[in-house]
Amino acid sequence: MALLVRTTEDRWELREGGTAVEVPPLRELLALPLQEARAVLEEAGRTGAARAVDPDAAVLAPVDAQEVWAAGVTYQRSRDGRAEESDHADVYDLVYDADRPEIFFKATAGRVVGHGGAVGVRVDSGWDVPEPEVGLVLTSRGELFGYVPGDDVSSRTIEGENPLYLPQAKVYDRSCALGPGVVPVWDAPQGPLGLAVTIERGGTVVYEDTTTTAAMARTFEELAAWLFAGLEHPHGVVLLTGTGLVPPADVTLQEGDVVTVVVEGVGRLTNPVVTVGRQPAVRAAWDTSQEAMSAPAST
Repeated sequence: MALLVRTTEDRWELREGGTAVEVPPLRELLALPLQEARAVLEEAGRTGAARAVDPDAAVLAPVDAQEVWAAGVTYQRSRDGRAEESDHADVYDLVYDADRPEIFFKATAGRVVGHGGAVGVRVDSGWDVPEPEVGLVLTSRGELFGYVPGDDVSSRTIEGENPLYLPQAKVYDRSCALGPGVVPVWDAPQGPLGLAVTIERGGTVVYEDTTTTAAMARTFEELAAWLFAGLEHPHGVVLLTGTGLVPPADVTLQEGDVVTVVVEGVGRLTNPVVTVGRQPAVRAAWDTSQEAMSAPAST
C-alpha cells in the first residue's frame, strides 16, 4: 500500500514497502486532474531516488493548503446520538432525510493535528467525544484522490445546548486530526471501509467500537458533490464524511486519554488528549478595557 506523507522537514514523500521517494506537495497534486496526479506519483515511484524510512518516524498532518470540511448526520447512529444530546431532536431527523446534507467548516490546514499530536477538549465543555471518520481527499475538480483517517473531536455539551452553537462545538484549537498519511484511491480497498475507535485511559480501554461505511445514508460521491456546489477549492480539500461511532453519555474524553482511529486498509491515527482554551471572562475583560479608555490621560 502506498502512503503519501508530509515529513517533519515539510517534504512530501510517497512511502511503500519500507522505502520513500520525494514527490510534489499535495497542493500541486490536487490542482491536477486525477489521472495526471496519478501519473506524477507513479513516475516518481519508478524514477525517484528511493531511501529507507522508519515506519515509526514522526510525520506532520498530511495537508498543506487544503481546508478541512465535514459532513454530519450521515449515519443513523449519528442522528440518534445528536438527538440524545439535544432538546431539538427534530433538526437532526430533518437533515438525515433531506436531499441536502449537513456540511460545515472544520479547520484550516495549519490548525490540523497529525498522527501523534495532541487533540483538544474545550475547558468550557463537560461532554466531549472523538468522532472517527473517513476523510476524502479531493482534487480541485472534486475527484476522489485518496483517503485519510480523521478525528472530528466535538463538544456534545455545547452543541446539545443549541444547534446554532455547532461552530463552537466543532471548531476550536486541536479539534481536528488527520493522518498518518493519504492512501491514493487506486491503492485503497474497494467497497465499504471498516472503522474502529478506542479510548484508553491509564492503559485501560474505556470505550471501543466498530462500524463500516456500508451503514452510511449517503455516498461519498454525493457528499463531495454538495461540498463543491457552492465553493471552489483550487488546492483541493479534505472532507470528513461523518461518524457512525458515538460513545454513550457516560463516556467523555479527559486530558491524558489516548484516542486511536482505524480505517481498514487506510491507516491508524493515534492522538493523546489535552485541555484547550479558557473559561470565558468577557464582562471582566470588557469592564477593564472600558476603565482604561475612560481614565484621564496622565500629564
